[in-house]
Amino acid sequence: MAYDETTFRRTDEQPTDPAAYRANTLAAAEQRRRAEEEAAAVTTSPDLMRAVDDDGRDRLGIHLGWEVVLLLAAAAFGFLLWRLDPSSLKRPALDDLLVNGAAIGLLTLGAGLTLRAGVPNLALGPIALAAALHYAEQGDEGLLKAAVPALIIAAAGAVAIGLLILVLHVPGWAATLAAAFGVIVYDQLRNAPVAVQGQYDPTEQAFFLFGGFALLAVLGGALGTVTPVRRWLGGMRPSGDPARRRGGVVALPVILALLLSSVFAVAAGILMSAQSAGPIRPGTGLEWTGIALGLAMLAGTSAYGRRGGIFGTLFAVAGLTLFLDWQARKGFDIALFATAACVFGGGLIVTRLVETYGRPLPPAGEDWNAAPTTSTATNWTPDLETWTPATSTGRTDRWDDGPWGSAR
Repeated sequence: MAYDETTFRRTDEQPTDPAAYRANTLAAAEQRRRAEEEAAAVTTSPDLMRAVDDDGRDRLGIHLGWEVVLLLAAAAFGFLLWRLDPSSLKRPALDDLLVNGAAIGLLTLGAGLTLRAGVPNLALGPIALAAALHYAEQGDEGLLKAAVPALIIAAAGAVAIGLLILVLHVPGWAATLAAAFGVIVYDQLRNAPVAVQGQYDPTEQAFFLFGGFALLAVLGGALGTVTPVRRWLGGMRPSGDPARRRGGVVALPVILALLLSSVFAVAAGILMSAQSAGPIRPGTGLEWTGIALGLAMLAGTSAYGRRGGIFGTLFAVAGLTLFLDWQARKGFDIALFATAACVFGGGLIVTRLVETYGRPLPPAGEDWNAAPTTSTATNWTPDLETWTPATSTGRTDRWDDGPWGSAR
């Protein structure tokens, strides 16, 4: 394309004054920038992205296949535990095992719920430890009098954090981490382990406690497969620009998820304290946060939110409960933080599998992985092989004149 064509040749309408030319150039650039922002806003709006992401039912095959693997892993640990000590799967040892499973399961339910809602609750472990310490100190007044204040404080804190997330539109993990730090201050006010004062023995309702957790896990997973429920609960799932506000439609699921998860954490802490054979030691509780979130992801709940399986939580909790009892009887004395790290790492791998193979199939002839082509900007590349400079006469703005030109 020749340089002297109309598109590239200076005309009488184009300003020759440098200031005017620069002003026109900046104005044109500002118009292009606004057009690109408008196109990007349309393309990355949360409603449109969620509509594309939710176009059809999620494929549950990856979840069901992975849940078979979890079931086999839980059966393997159960077999190892039975080989090591057959009495461990008989009462009264079985009652302790079921109570531990119920406590871990409640934490995992809370983690999975907040993950699906897009606001992972990192304060689960510290809340559970605070409830355990509170019950250890106040348990002699009765289960109800000890549990009600802890539940009220946890619920009020969850609502406050939910409002903070909604008003400021900040990431859920950041807000709940700040809450976790505050709860840890309460947990570490004790200088020594606290002996449990209460008389409540949860092993007497061991089967009911674990059965209740199992029922909640399966019903919650099945309900999460319903497309409208899944879409409503996962409104805070990152899509497009995550800093854009999602509107008032996400208020109820965010607050509800944080509220229920905090209540589950309090119940788990009370069960751990009431069932403990020794005093409750002060700490951070973050190891239980890692275990809960890791188990939820390992069960098939996506770290990005919304997606999840049906039986995964039940099988993952059963497997870890059996493993913890087996390793304790073997005398391995594995740190809970090490266990949390391994479970969490495995959960991240499962998240990638779920997000890759759990998406709805795209319509025929469409590729959802293709790069978007909605930008208004075009990339023009000149044909350097055919481009030839035009001969011009009478021009006064030769590049070889003036201070930058070569001497003749």
